[in-house]
Amino acid sequence: MSARLQPGDTAPAFTLPDADGKQVSLADHKGRKVIVYFYPAALTPGCTKQACDFTDNLDFLAGHGYDVIGISPDKPEKLAKFREKEELKVTLLGDPDKAVLEAYGAFGEKKLYGKTVTGVIRSTVILDEDGKVERALYNVKATGHVAKIIKDLGL
Repeated sequence: MSARLQPGDTAPAFTLPDADGKQVSLADHKGRKVIVYFYPAALTPGCTKQACDFTDNLDFLAGHGYDVIGISPDKPEKLAKFREKEELKVTLLGDPDKAVLEAYGAFGEKKLYGKTVTGVIRSTVILDEDGKVERALYNVKATGHVAKIIKDLGL
C-alpha cells in the first residue's frame, strides 16, 4: 500500500492524458492552488455526483485561486464520454497504470461492502501555489465532499 501524503509534503509531480489525450502536468498549474481529487471510475453514480459537484463549484473555486483536477484509472476515451454525458468542466486525467494514484496514497486496500479489496481510495489532496500539500483527505464521501472542502478552507 502506498504511503499517504501529509501536510507540508511536496506533491509528487505528474503528467497524464486528459479526456482529449492531451498531456497535462501538475507543473502547468505552478503558482495556483490545486485541488487534486482521486475517484474510482467515470460514469458511476458516486463519481458522477462528485464530478458534478466540482463542476457546479468550479467558478467559485477558481475565483478563490483553485484549479481542480480529477484523476481516475480510466482511459481518455472513457473520460471524454464522462465529460460529454455529464457536461463536466473539471479537468479529468487518466492514470491507467495507477502510478500517480499510488504516489498520492490513493490506491490500496480499502473496505467495500464489508470486504477488504484493493482499489482506488476516494481521496482529495489540496496543494498550495508551490506544490506543497496543504491538506490530504482520504476515504472521503462522494456526496457533500465539495461543500465540506469549501467550508473547511473558509471560502
